[in-house]
This record gives sequence, C-alpha cells and structure tokens, in this order.
Amino acid sequence: MKTHSPIVRRKSRQIMVGNVPVGGDAPISVQSMTNTDTCNVDATVAQIEALQKAGADIVRVSVPTMDAAEAFGTIKKRVAVPLIADIHFKYEIALRVAELGADCLRINPGNIGREERVRAVVSAARDRNIPIRIGVNAGSLEKDLQEKYREPTSEALVESALRHIDILDRLDFQNYKVSLKASEIFMTVGAYRLLAKQIEQPLHLGITEAGALRSGTVKSSIGLGMLLADGIGDTIRVSLAADPVEEVKVGFDMLKSLHLRSRGVNLVACPSCSRQEFDVIATVNALELRLEDITDPIDIAVIGCIVNGPGEAREAEIGLVGGKRSMLYTDGRPDYKVDNATLLDELESAIRERLRRRREAGVAADAPLTISV
Repeated sequence: MKTHSPIVRRKSRQIMVGNVPVGGDAPISVQSMTNTDTCNVDATVAQIEALQKAGADIVRVSVPTMDAAEAFGTIKKRVAVPLIADIHFKYEIALRVAELGADCLRINPGNIGREERVRAVVSAARDRNIPIRIGVNAGSLEKDLQEKYREPTSEALVESALRHIDILDRLDFQNYKVSLKASEIFMTVGAYRLLAKQIEQPLHLGITEAGALRSGTVKSSIGLGMLLADGIGDTIRVSLAADPVEEVKVGFDMLKSLHLRSRGVNLVACPSCSRQEFDVIATVNALELRLEDITDPIDIAVIGCIVNGPGEAREAEIGLVGGKRSMLYTDGRPDYKVDNATLLDELESAIRERLRRRREAGVAADAPLTISV
C-alpha cells in the first residue's frame, strides 16, 4: 500500500509558531479554534487539552477584550500547545497578548488604524519573534473592494491580502503567513492559486463557514484537497459547526488520504454487501472508537468477504478476511482463524500487540504500518 505522497509541495519560507515550524519542508500542521468563552479559563484550557489530545499542532483563541487578553495569558501558562491570539481592530489587545506569550497574532494590519499603531504591533512581534497571520475573509472585504468587484471574487481576496502584505513589507517584516477564506470552494481555491505565485510566505488553508459536520467535511475536503494536491498549503484548519475536536480529526484524515501526514489510524472500509461474513459497519464503528488513543500511523481496511479480502490482506502487515470463521493474516500470509463472534477483540489485540513489539524494537513512530481487514 502506498505510503509516500506524489505531491510536490510549493516551496515557502518557514516561520515558527511557538515550537511548530510552518512552511518550508515542515509537515503540514493541523489547527483548530476554541469556541468557549476565553474568560472562562478552565473551560478553555479543557478544550485546548482535548484538541491537543486529538492531535492539534496549533490552537487559535479569540481575544476580543482586554479581560480576554488577561485570561489568554493565564491559559497560555497552563497548556503546552502553541496558541494563536485572534484579534480584530484593537491594537492594544495585540500588544498585551504579545507580552503574555502569544505564539502568533492573527490580526490584519490594515484594520487596526493609524500607522503608528501598526508599527507598534509589528515592533512587538519583531522583538518577541512572534509571527503574524494575515487573514482575509470574503465576508469582510473592504468597502472599496466590494464596490470595485461588486461581489466577492478570488481577485478581490488577493487584492485585499496584498494591501495588508504591503504594509508589512514597508515595515520590513517578513515573519507572517496568509489565509484567503471564503465559503465558496472555487473562489477560495482560485484566490490561493493566484497568491501562491506572488509571495513566498506560508499559506494557511481553510474553507470558512463550511457548514455542519457532514456537509462541512465534504466541502472542506474538496476545496482543501484541490489545493493540497497542487502542493499549496502549509497549515490547515477545517471550519465546522461542530465540536472543534472533529475539525482536527477531519484534518488529519484529509492529510492521511493524500499521504501528507501519517498520524493515527487510517481506516478504510468496504461499504458491505450481502457477501459479508460479519457485520462490517458495526465492526468498523466499534474498532474506530477502540483505537482512538493510537497515534502511531496504521492503515486499516475492513473487507467482509473473500472477493477482495485475500488481495488486501496480502498487501497488509495484519489482515482479516471474512469467512464462516475469519482468517487473520500476518505479513501477507494466512496465520490463524478467529470466530466471528470475537473477531473485534482478536483484531484489536493483534493490532496493539504488533504496535507494542514495534515500539520495543525501536521502530520510529512514523514508520508505515499497514493493517487490512
């Protein structure tokens, strides 16, 4: 089974968000954003910890007020994952969170007023080596651009981004990344493709306001998939009207499907049919829940009958082929039969035992492990 991506990634300048490299040859990082009240420190810390457990490399936190800024400082001391402070308009908040240890500032230079305010924020970021994220959104384009283009377009998004970029260029500040988000897929994809040719800084990908868990996942997968397949994108956030933990899971599943990241279980399953010898859907759902704690890369394919089962198993490190009694394969060869009533326990045990042995042997966590069922 293929484990290396054929995608040739766009070469970008590397920046650091805390201890996470973004751009260059660094892995594409996965982000999410808290939706708790930032002033509720305990709730926000709990959500950040849940996001980190799910694999989030970076977490963004909204900081709309000075009270939220002080809470942000407390939160920062209690978590390990790098935090981005999301700020709009109020440059004083940006200065304060910079003092309190923000790992990145999400603030558009053109939206914070007079040039001396912009200079103050950029100076604070420069002194502390804090990157800035320029975030352009189709829903908040400048009024003159709305009048010029009459409606949001890819070109309008890029023109807005270049305005903010020009401010940072004039201040000789290159430590930034850019996002160009719209809820419309082709507008978003077109904007990123245009800007990718004009700057060398990293690009943060996202389809904004993508929708609920199912529809938002589909929309994000199509839009971000088009860009990632082009080699565009250094960090991603899947925006869902759902638990932010789901954003992280979908993000990793997206990257795993393109062989761009290999964290945790990559679960492939047949849709099942009347040939199945065990309940494939129930097995897949239960197995996914049981293996949520695994962070080592594992490809698992669930095949319920002998039509495709043996072929899949021969390509896998561990395989299970559906039958009256299902056959467990090891290293591509039949090993032993298991009762279908207990196959879920047998399979989980075999996977965990193989991972245990691999760790004891000192095999790297990102070494490919393929399991086919």
